[in-house]
Amino acid sequence: MENEQKKNPHKGGRPIKIDPAVHRYSISLTAEENVRFLTLFETSGMNVMAHFITACVFQKGIKTVKIDKATMDYYMRLTTFYSQFRAVGVNYNQVVKILYQKFSERKASAFLYKLEKQTAEFAFLCQKIIQLTEEFEEKHLKKDS
Repeated sequence: MENEQKKNPHKGGRPIKIDPAVHRYSISLTAEENVRFLTLFETSGMNVMAHFITACVFQKGIKTVKIDKATMDYYMRLTTFYSQFRAVGVNYNQVVKILYQKFSERKASAFLYKLEKQTAEFAFLCQKIIQLTEEFEEKHLKKDS
């Protein structure tokens, strides 16, 4: 037992770093500079402020992440539309079956005619949404090469 302790004197805790950071520096910023600094830090996408400062001092590449809330909102709404379209498709099949089960042939055909008109309007609306999405992507999401 004593032999093992002599070979490995480390008893626990964090592993010892090979080159620990022991030098510390302090800077003071005005309120305006602090706001600007925090804005730069937030746009960098980094989680640790010390890593951000080190990257700035040694002029390493600082990545900035820009999140467009309007684009995110647009795609979230588009996703909900898509799920609603799928639900309508499933319900469409169920409605046609029920029409022929519960009503006479003549009444079912009349209701089905109305349903077909609404479906045609729905298809036109889907095409319009696709067209608007393509326009939106061309104007806002395509990066200039």
